[in-house]
Formats: sequence, C-alpha cells, structure tokens
Amino acid sequence: MADIVAIYGSPRRKGNTAQLLDRAVQGAKDNGSHVAEYVLHDLQVAPCKEIYACKKDGECAIKDDFQKVRDALLEASGVMLASPIFFYSVTGQTKVFMDRFQSLWVKKYLIDQTPFGQWTPKRKGYFISVGATRGKKLFDGTLLTLKYFFDAIDTELHNSLLCRGLDEANDVQEHPDLLQRAYEDGAELAGRMAEDGDQ
Repeated sequence: MADIVAIYGSPRRKGNTAQLLDRAVQGAKDNGSHVAEYVLHDLQVAPCKEIYACKKDGECAIKDDFQKVRDALLEASGVMLASPIFFYSVTGQTKVFMDRFQSLWVKKYLIDQTPFGQWTPKRKGYFISVGATRGKKLFDGTLLTLKYFFDAIDTELHNSLLCRGLDEANDVQEHPDLLQRAYEDGAELAGRMAEDGDQ
C-alpha cells in the first residue's frame, strides 16, 4: 500500500507540470514515503455516463483503469495531483478522472447520508498547476473544481503550487526555485503525514 498516490494529469509526460510533480514525488520519497504514480494519459479511464448505477452501492458500473487508481487513492494517506491549465480549468484527462468520483459522492451523500460539510479528512492533498498566462483569476475555477473533488474523497487541501507564465515544455527549468519548492513541498507532506501517523 502506498503512503501517497501521485496523479499526473498532463498529456505531456515531461512537461512543466510533470517535472514539478516529479520533484514533489522525489521529495516525499526522500522523506520516507512510498509513492504510487499514475499517468492519466497512459490509462483507460472513460467519462462518467451519468447512468447512476452507483446509487445501489456507490460502485461505478464502468470497469476500466479507474478502479485501480481509486482503490490505491482510498488506501493512501496523501494524494498529489498535478494538471496544467486548459481554458481556465484542468486538462480533459484530469476532469474525466475527477468526474468518475461522482460514484463516491453518491455513496457519501446519498447512500451514507453524510451531512454536508460534516466529515473528517482521511488524507492530505497537494496540488500543482501551471498556466501559460498571468491572469489574476487563472486558477480560480480549477481550485473550486479541486475543492469538490477532494470533498468526495475525504481529502483536505494541505498545500498547492500554482505557477504562472510557463508554457513551453521546459520553461520550468529556468525557474529552479519552483523545482526546489516542489521538492520541499513533497518532503513536507511526507513529514506531516508521518507526524500524524505517530499521534
């Protein structure tokens, strides 16, 4: 079982977002965490069909790679998610993945009838995002989407790294401070999880 699940949401495996997540993952590993990594672009995850078969028991009726990532994520104490900004939101791969967690939302709020806002976080979340522009509201929509995705999986947003002005695949290499920040964030997340486990 992994301590942390890291989810790469960019279609570019070696782009800026992925390079930052690589550093965060390394920081977590160097601080003692076991990290399971999943590249959404390489997986078969179909869009939600909104057939609501999940109303029976919270289980999604579509069988593909979603289940293995979901199961690993739910067993972990931490989740790292990284996606660049496409039209002021996450990538299509990331959004499709998020949408499939509608089944867990159904289980949590319709089947188990958890009162809204009255749940205890089971894991800590870390989010990395990169956008080409420098707009003031560049990450607003994405952070709102992330908030409700994390809600469905009982995760609190522990920290985030939001980077503006990076577009070409290796632009982040001109910003060693961002790469170092990602590494330190990953190490800090692992350390905080270890502290929580000792309590």
